[in-house]
Amino acid sequence: MAETPTYMSICRDLRAGRPSGIYLLHGEEGYYIDALVRQFEALVPESERDFDLTTLYAPELSSPLDVVNACKRYPMFGTRQVVIVKEAQTQGANFLNALAAYAQAPAPTTVLCICCRGQQARGADFLKALKASGGVCFESKKVTDRNISSVVAEFIREQGLSVDPKALTMLSDFVGTDLSRIYNEVGKLTITLGKGAMVTPEAVERNIGISKDYNNFEFLAAIASRDEAKALTILSYFRANPKNNPVQVIAVVLFNYFANLLSAYYATDRSDHGLMQELGFRWPAQLKDIKTGMQNYGPWHVIEIISLIRRFDCASKGNGSRLAPHDLLFDLTYRILHPLGQKGVRI
Repeated sequence: MAETPTYMSICRDLRAGRPSGIYLLHGEEGYYIDALVRQFEALVPESERDFDLTTLYAPELSSPLDVVNACKRYPMFGTRQVVIVKEAQTQGANFLNALAAYAQAPAPTTVLCICCRGQQARGADFLKALKASGGVCFESKKVTDRNISSVVAEFIREQGLSVDPKALTMLSDFVGTDLSRIYNEVGKLTITLGKGAMVTPEAVERNIGISKDYNNFEFLAAIASRDEAKALTILSYFRANPKNNPVQVIAVVLFNYFANLLSAYYATDRSDHGLMQELGFRWPAQLKDIKTGMQNYGPWHVIEIISLIRRFDCASKGNGSRLAPHDLLFDLTYRILHPLGQKGVRI
């Protein structure tokens, strides 16, 4: 069975000069689609783009046949031409289905790229023909807080670097789900460190400006181990540097951690392998705080804490509270470290 195409695998093929005859790029995450379009444009030398690069906008076409006619032209200078169709998501399924016959036998001298930016493509006939002819269908899925670490790790590996688990968490927490920011920050590290280097917490602190001692990774470790002194020290640093440590991001980190902790309690297989599968983790090191938290918080404590985090999130946005967000975070941290649990007695 052929592997599902990924952003990285398509980039590798294009850079190696091995493009397929037809591509469909669709899905919610626009960053990958925009970045791939630039890669398709780069297949044609800049001096030849007036002749061998054609960009069409689906809403402006009088008929899908305009796409077919453009694809059947011969390249003027090189051995291939590139045709890019943008905004295909604005058209119905009939638009793509009208291209099914071409998709079954694409022109050998043309690379056709159809973009449905922001939503899934519709057109069962076209999709079937695309698959039968060996074309490439790439769904650009939205990056979430749950899979951001995997996205960052994959890009770091593609740059010829390796990464320390703590450094990976620092980067993931700092950049959030903004893909352009992810690639910019990792790009800085690639230039500075060079191929084959290890991305360490010290390298992240030195080149990106995230403290290796006062960050969400260390804060979460203090919460997991119920180290109150360390947690409050880090919070003091966060309050003194609010721009780089917004409470909304910290709330997401805490919520995801305790949600994972609750899932771990109810996992049918609590071995390291079973927990990694249950939580979608890729490295055993990611289990460290989970296993520590299971020693320090019971299931009822975790349920109470998740409720506290939800209320904190509302209050930090001005809903029912006039306290400064970081003051609310201090209060939340105390309540997390001293939950009541089912019996109403603080531990």
